[in-house]
Amino acid sequence: MKKLLFSLLVMVLFSIANAQDSSNKKLVYNPKKPVYEVEATCGNCMYKMGGKGCHLAIKFKGKNYFVDGTGIDDHGDAHDTAGFCNAIKKAKVQGSVVGDKFLVTYFKLSILSPLTGE
Repeated sequence: MKKLLFSLLVMVLFSIANAQDSSNKKLVYNPKKPVYEVEATCGNCMYKMGGKGCHLAIKFKGKNYFVDGTGIDDHGDAHDTAGFCNAIKKAKVQGSVVGDKFLVTYFKLSILSPLTGE
């Protein structure tokens, strides 16, 4: 009976472990697609886009879009003094607008000068 319960417990734990999504989708630069320079920040904190919680957003062609394909905390602590919830940063992106979101396939923050912040 103990072996049966132990086997059942192991199978349940194994199933739970395999159900976790451990694959992080890599954002890859594609030289055949256009690269856009955009402003990136927290859509709720800085752009006042609404919704609950903090979510990455960009300003693309004069309009604000929430981003799908990468998250706000994938690029550092969003609530740090220089994080997305407290600053608007420049980024280079590839992707396209799908519905009311920007589906990003590449996302890289621009390097800022340590002295001027520009």
